[in-house]
Amino acid sequence: MCGSTLAAMPGVRVLLAVVLIVASTAACGGDDKTDGRGSVAAATWAGAVCSALAPWRTEIDSLMTRAQQRMDAAANAEQAKVGLLELLGGAENASEQARSKVAAAGEPDAENGKRAAAEFADTLRRTRDAYGKAKQTVTGLQTADQPKFYDGVTAAFGQLDKEYGALNLDKVKSPELQKAFNEVEACK
Repeated sequence: MCGSTLAAMPGVRVLLAVVLIVASTAACGGDDKTDGRGSVAAATWAGAVCSALAPWRTEIDSLMTRAQQRMDAAANAEQAKVGLLELLGGAENASEQARSKVAAAGEPDAENGKRAAAEFADTLRRTRDAYGKAKQTVTGLQTADQPKFYDGVTAAFGQLDKEYGALNLDKVKSPELQKAFNEVEACK
């Protein structure tokens, strides 16, 4: 597996797909209007979510690039492990930062707004936890037996694939939020 592309590894395509799905749902921007009842206007909430996800996506992209470079240059399993742990740990931290910002955005004044806010934050929590679990698995792998190490990496990323497959933001339907994400200029 040394020198093979990171994109060919199980799980990596799914990581990119989740980043693109979440990022296409929201990018960044918004205004500062509230409805007077303590809820955040849909456009304001969408902007806050986009602002939280933009640096997350950038960091994931950067981590993927660095991990790809490390995997391509890895002369042995130990070097590959370092690159994978950087990717997984960085993605775990970036996901937590995004989750925290999304949770701090409050609840949008929109149909299913409370549920949407909870789902966005929970999806990022589950994303963080999936990266953390994969990182923990890879951390525990021994590198002396390279085939066994790479089998363990494949299993860890297979589990990551499975956990990402369970993530679904489409189950929350809110015309107001969809409109806000479509109209907030920086989210486009």
